[in-house]
Amino acid sequence: MRAEKISTNITVDDIESARGFYQDFLGLRIEEFNLGWVARFTDPDSGAHVQLVTGDHTAPVDSAMSVHADDVDAAYAQAQSLGYEIVYPLTTEAWGVRRFFVRAPDGTVLNIVQHRGP
Repeated sequence: MRAEKISTNITVDDIESARGFYQDFLGLRIEEFNLGWVARFTDPDSGAHVQLVTGDHTAPVDSAMSVHADDVDAAYAQAQSLGYEIVYPLTTEAWGVRRFFVRAPDGTVLNIVQHRGP
């Protein structure tokens, strides 16, 4: 698997309440998306970004980070062949991503995701 980008997922009680700190103080002024339960805020110059999550919409647990994979299907097969615990199976979500959750040996849950084109 090749990671194209990694996004830190920060659990918050309310995205709107947290917005000011991340946009105003940290300068992550661009809201790339906001689904109500997850939003990504990005610095327009550096590309630094975080995702704020109130609770995953479909998966049974929240993930600590999202790893944007070049080929999520191959990554899923590789994770299975290596015996890693799949926390949430490979799924094409209604909002246009294909993803699965895997637990790293240290216990960290990762969202392995690939955005699909239109």
